[in-house]
Amino acid sequence: MISDPTTFDPSLDLVEGDRVELTVGAPAHGGHCVARLDNRVFFVRHALPGERVTVEITERHKGYLRADAVEILAPSPDRVTAPCHFAHPGGCGGCDLQHVASDAQLRWKGDVVREQLRRLAKLADFPVRVEPLPTAASPTRPLESADGAAERLLGWRSRVRYAVDAAGRPGLLQHRSHQVVAIDRCIIAHPAIQELDVLSHDWADADAVETIASTGGDVAVLTRPSGAGAGPADDPTDAPAGGSRVQLSGPAEVTEVAAGREWHVRPEGFWQIHPAAAETLAATVVELLRPAAGEVTWDLYGGAGLFAAAVTAHTGARTTVVESSPLSCAAARAGLADLPAVEVVEGRVEVALQRRRITAPVDLVVLDPPRSGAGARVVRGIADAGPRAVAYVACDPAALARDVATFGELGWRLTELRAFDCFPMTQHVECVALIEPV
Repeated sequence: MISDPTTFDPSLDLVEGDRVELTVGAPAHGGHCVARLDNRVFFVRHALPGERVTVEITERHKGYLRADAVEILAPSPDRVTAPCHFAHPGGCGGCDLQHVASDAQLRWKGDVVREQLRRLAKLADFPVRVEPLPTAASPTRPLESADGAAERLLGWRSRVRYAVDAAGRPGLLQHRSHQVVAIDRCIIAHPAIQELDVLSHDWADADAVETIASTGGDVAVLTRPSGAGAGPADDPTDAPAGGSRVQLSGPAEVTEVAAGREWHVRPEGFWQIHPAAAETLAATVVELLRPAAGEVTWDLYGGAGLFAAAVTAHTGARTTVVESSPLSCAAARAGLADLPAVEVVEGRVEVALQRRRITAPVDLVVLDPPRSGAGARVVRGIADAGPRAVAYVACDPAALARDVATFGELGWRLTELRAFDCFPMTQHVECVALIEPV
C-alpha cells in the first residue's frame, strides 16, 4: 500500500486492487469526491470531504482513477453509519450517500450544482440551497439504526426495479456494474414495496422485477421476462427501461395524485419517484413562471401533462404538450381531457420544433428533458420562439448547466433556481431553473 505522498513514485503503475492513502477533497458530480496524489486524480466513493482514507482502486482510466474508501483514518464530523447493511464498497450501488448525515447530504448536492454552474455555465457563486421534501411514510417495519438517520431519507422510493441474477435471486446492481447484489430489503423503498414478498421469491424466468407504489394507493408488480430487453439500472432518475413486461398484480393503470387532480398511468409508465416530488415541482414551476390569464404555453418533454395542468389552471389559454412516449401521451390525453385548451403532440421535441408542429407565438415554456438535457437544437428553437420565460426542470445539474450556457450565448440568463432533494441517500438532485431573456 502506498501511504506517503512524499515518497510516492509517480512512475509506479497502479492497478485495480491497489490501495493508497489519500486526503479527500470536494464532492463532484457523480456521487464521489475528488482526491489528488502526485498529479493523479482519484474519484473516491464512500468518502467525505476532508477525510483521510485508504482507498482501493476499482478502475483505471487515462487521466484519472476510480476508487472506494475502504478504511476511514480521519473521519469527517458529517460521517454516519450507513443504515443499510448493503451500502458499502462492493455492495449495492443504488445509494451513494448513506454514510453522509442528512444536512450534509443537502450541502453536498448544493455544492455539486453550484460547481456545475460555475464550470459549465460560467456562473460564479450562483446561490444554491437544496430543500428537503417531506417524508413519504414510515416503514411498517421500523428501522433499527444507531445513526438516527432522518425519517425523510427512508421509505420514499415509489418505483423500484430489482435485477435478477443467474441463480434467480432478486437484488440491486453494484455501482457501474451489471453484477447483481442479492438483498432482503431496500430501506429507501416505499413501505408498500417493502411489504411485498418479491425479494423472497425465485425469479429464474425473469431478468428483472418492477414494483410500483402510487400516491393514489395502488401497488403493482411486473416482471421483465428473460431476454425481453435492457435490464434495470441503479439510477433512480432513469425512465423505465424498454422491453416487454408481464404484470403479475395490481391494476392496469395506477392512480397518481398531484396538481389538484388524479392521473391514471400504466405501471411501466413514467412518474416522479418521490411521492412528494410531482406536487412540489409543479408548484415551483408555477411560482417561478407566474403565469397570467391568456398566456400561451409549451410543455416540452411533457410526460403525462403534470406541468401543463398546473400552468393552464392559471392561464386558461392554449397549452401544447410535446412528448415522445406513447404511454405518457395516452395518460396526458386522458388526464387533461377536461381542458379543451390543451393539445398533446406525440413526437420528439427537436423534431416538433424543426417541423413546426408547434409554432410561436408562445409566452411560457416548461422544459423537463431527460438526463442528457435539452441540447443546443432545442434551446435555439425555444429562444427563436421568444417566450417571456422558461421553467427548466432538471434531474442532472451538468446537463442543466450546459443548456444554461447555450441560453446565455443566445442572450438569455438564469435568474432564479430552486433545488430539491427528490432522491435522498443518492447523489441525484432535482432543480427548477427560471431562464429569461436579458
